[in-house]
Amino acid sequence: MKKHFALFVFVLLMLGLCVPPGFAQSAAGTVKGVCRDADGQPIVDGVLLWVNQDNGQKYNLKTNKKGEYFSLGIAPGTYNVTLYRNADDAKANKELSKVSKFPVPLDEVTLDFDLKKQAEEQSKGVGLTPEQAKQMQQQQQEMEKVKKENTTIKALNEKIVAAGTSMKAGDFDSAITTLTEATQMDATRDVIWALLADSYRSSASKQTDPAEKSRRLREAVADYQKAIDLKQKAIDASGKKDPEENKRLAGYYNNMGDALSRTGKPDDAVKAYSQAAQLNPESAAGYYFNAGAVLTNAGKVDDAIAAFDKSIAADPTKADAYYQKGVNLIGKATLQGDKMVAPPGTAEAFNKYLELAPTGSYADVAKQMLASIGAPIETGFGTKKKAATKK
Repeated sequence: MKKHFALFVFVLLMLGLCVPPGFAQSAAGTVKGVCRDADGQPIVDGVLLWVNQDNGQKYNLKTNKKGEYFSLGIAPGTYNVTLYRNADDAKANKELSKVSKFPVPLDEVTLDFDLKKQAEEQSKGVGLTPEQAKQMQQQQQEMEKVKKENTTIKALNEKIVAAGTSMKAGDFDSAITTLTEATQMDATRDVIWALLADSYRSSASKQTDPAEKSRRLREAVADYQKAIDLKQKAIDASGKKDPEENKRLAGYYNNMGDALSRTGKPDDAVKAYSQAAQLNPESAAGYYFNAGAVLTNAGKVDDAIAAFDKSIAADPTKADAYYQKGVNLIGKATLQGDKMVAPPGTAEAFNKYLELAPTGSYADVAKQMLASIGAPIETGFGTKKKAATKK
């Protein structure tokens, strides 16, 4: 009898040794931790999303007023854990921090989130993979670059404002000094070179020494060219057609044309004005008019007439273009006996001017010109020629 009892006990012991682990203890783990923000303060009502990478199972946990969270019954596995400041951020997927491949065993495990400590460690490259460290270094370099750029821009803007104040006061020498300093800080800004050129060009008219006046105009031309080259390079690099950028570039060409004309280079000036007209067709009438004025002063009558015709074609209402065309045409008039004979189109040009600007600054002169060639005033604002009546 004792022998059988001993055998029975042995069998029970053997069965106890063969009990599956699932029956020996709980089949779930426990997770806990504390969440703190970048200032080291507890994240209250924060949301932690635990996603099991083995089966996709999800657990949403919430922090208390101390930033603590705790949960029983988490299935063992490997988890990606994402921390959100609150439920709204969780819905919007605005994460604060994330931990990947975090193991949860059949035991209690702790996972804290300390954003302040993370930031400090990341700034030192602690706990980062070589690739992450490289990315962080690149980001830091980019941030430093942006910071330096912002500092430079602020300093340049201050100099531009100061130069503008000097220019308004007619103190062009101070503006030149300020803007020269700006180009030394950053020589890649087309606007600064253009303003420096404007200062030289404007200051030239104040010079009593012809040599100094000529030097300043040459400086203006050189600086306008630098502004043009920089702006054109930027436009080409963008690969986009921006009308506003073309307008700015056209303005540079127009101002350079003025400086060139005052240095005695009318042909180069006309090229600059023509380039401006191509870049900014909306203002082509004004650019061609400027070219016509330069050619008129250079005594190139036929070329001047052609330029004023282009101005008129671009804007048929530009009264002064008609007047200047008439002036150039009448300059080609010949005397036949005691009568002045002007080329065809002369009277029409002056009459059109009077039609568009009956009280314009050239109105009286235009009427005198018409009288000198024996032509009547034929506009809606002056004395009309009587229409022939049928007999």
